[in-house]
Amino acid sequence: MPFPQSFLDELVARSDIVDVVGSYVALTKKGANYFGLCPFHNEKTGSFSVSPDKQIYHCFGCKKGGGVISFIMEEENLSFPDAVRFLAKRANLPVPEEEQGEGSRLRARLLELNRDAARFYYELLHDKRGEACAEYLNQRRITRRTAVNFGLGASADEWDSLLTAMARKGYSKAELLAAGLVVQGKGGSVYDKFRKRLIFPVIDVRGDVVAFGGRIVDKNDPGAKYMNSPETIIYSKRRVLYGLNLAKKSKRENIILVEGNIDVVMLHQAGFDNACASMGTALTTEQIRLLSRYTKELILCYDNDNAGRIATQKALELLNDTDFSVRVLELPNRIVDGQPVKQDADDFIKNQGPDAFERLLSGSETGMDFRMARLAAGFDLTSDQGRIDYAAAAADLLAELPNAVEREIYTTRAAASAGISPDALKLEVQRSIKRRGYRQRWEQEKRDLNVAAQVQPKERAIRYDNLRSAMAEEGVLRLLCTDDSVFGDAPPLREEEFSSPLLGRLFARLWQQRQESGRISLPLLAESFTPDEVSHLSTIVQKPESLKNAPQALRDYIRIIQEEYQKRSGAGLDPLAAATEKYKAQLGHGGKQHG
Repeated sequence: MPFPQSFLDELVARSDIVDVVGSYVALTKKGANYFGLCPFHNEKTGSFSVSPDKQIYHCFGCKKGGGVISFIMEEENLSFPDAVRFLAKRANLPVPEEEQGEGSRLRARLLELNRDAARFYYELLHDKRGEACAEYLNQRRITRRTAVNFGLGASADEWDSLLTAMARKGYSKAELLAAGLVVQGKGGSVYDKFRKRLIFPVIDVRGDVVAFGGRIVDKNDPGAKYMNSPETIIYSKRRVLYGLNLAKKSKRENIILVEGNIDVVMLHQAGFDNACASMGTALTTEQIRLLSRYTKELILCYDNDNAGRIATQKALELLNDTDFSVRVLELPNRIVDGQPVKQDADDFIKNQGPDAFERLLSGSETGMDFRMARLAAGFDLTSDQGRIDYAAAAADLLAELPNAVEREIYTTRAAASAGISPDALKLEVQRSIKRRGYRQRWEQEKRDLNVAAQVQPKERAIRYDNLRSAMAEEGVLRLLCTDDSVFGDAPPLREEEFSSPLLGRLFARLWQQRQESGRISLPLLAESFTPDEVSHLSTIVQKPESLKNAPQALRDYIRIIQEEYQKRSGAGLDPLAAATEKYKAQLGHGGKQHG
């Protein structure tokens, strides 16, 4: 165990879940619990519940849940040991570091390695071997001050310069491989991943160097233009935004999202220190959650080519159900020799200057303006059929708007674009809203009629093979977590009697807690179970369970579990009968349930 049990017990006792979650989410007390908007998925109606009695959180929308340690692991993208240290620092509780586990030590080691690698690349930029990268920065008009601010560096035109330098500092090949700094060839040889490239250290919001990006500086180099670190135990590209460590300190109220690292660097140099970029991927829900900590207004400034417009459209769809105010800045083409040439933020700043970019920012269109313009561009509005098809598509898009005033404004504009009356389009929008309502109700009714689908976990990896037994197993866990006084001193079930391996493991671990400390601690499960597994237990605990007749309920649950165990073990059944019973179990037939 990485940390002593006594330390973890004290940490959980000092880390009240309402206080911890309340520092990230605006909570309102309703009855015995607190509610707010879920930080893990986009919603406008609060379905996120925090129970001070049970010391757990649970979202009735996305089904995420767990204790205070799980929350910090999810919200801060930390491992269990690092989440423990995070909470310990918050609670002013000394951490017994000498008892760190192997995984935690490796994580700390890789962060040290990345910091030393960043320093090596930075020093190389100012060395003779980094002259090509230094010249490239001059060509791109990136000043030394800006390069220092971002920690830019250079990798040499050598196979093992970083490998050799880090080996001298005591780092092993295995650690370099784990950090994604070197690559192992087919013959087993190990060599530097980044060579002959300008290096961009990727620094997270906590100030740790978690990864690197590399850009070729020689136009004749046949290699990929950009190269990024692979995902590691300290780096997930879905959870990091390049430059956000600096943008979060900006005095500007909004954040500008651009495509490339160079765009971020140049915008910061020009005075737009609120710019950041996703790491070689489309905008993700994790990145949106991260951004929500620092701003409520986003400006999308992707490249003005087809790929950039597609990326903008996808980002707008993802942001549609959030509280963000979103604007889109489409950079105009530059005319070169009479021909339009696309330009990114870097190009625009260089050619038109910061003042022109500031004016564009002020006049940037809303996200809906952009979506409506893109939609109109896909139809021939000079033909009757084109206008009819456009009106139908526009009505479906406008039906997504929850604000009636906003919907009317854009309906009027769309009607003008199609050359039809606003009243006609309003009618189509109302029909689309009704169709959406019918479709949602029909889908809900389908789910309601499908009992098995209602009780089955969403995650395929933890689906139940025997619904009758699994429902009883859930009941046992629920009673153990809410009123363990109905249990005796000896465990009433063996782990192998559970049809669900996950529920069996949860029971065994909770019972072990009960024996070792005399109580159940859901927050400490985060050490031994995945976030999805802990969330599943929180869902189980949230289900209603009458405690008026808990002893009888427990006896019924145990009887069902043992009956199903006997069937699965094949006692007294021929193969055909055993197969029939298995089929019945999957359908969830039979069994007295309590609730």
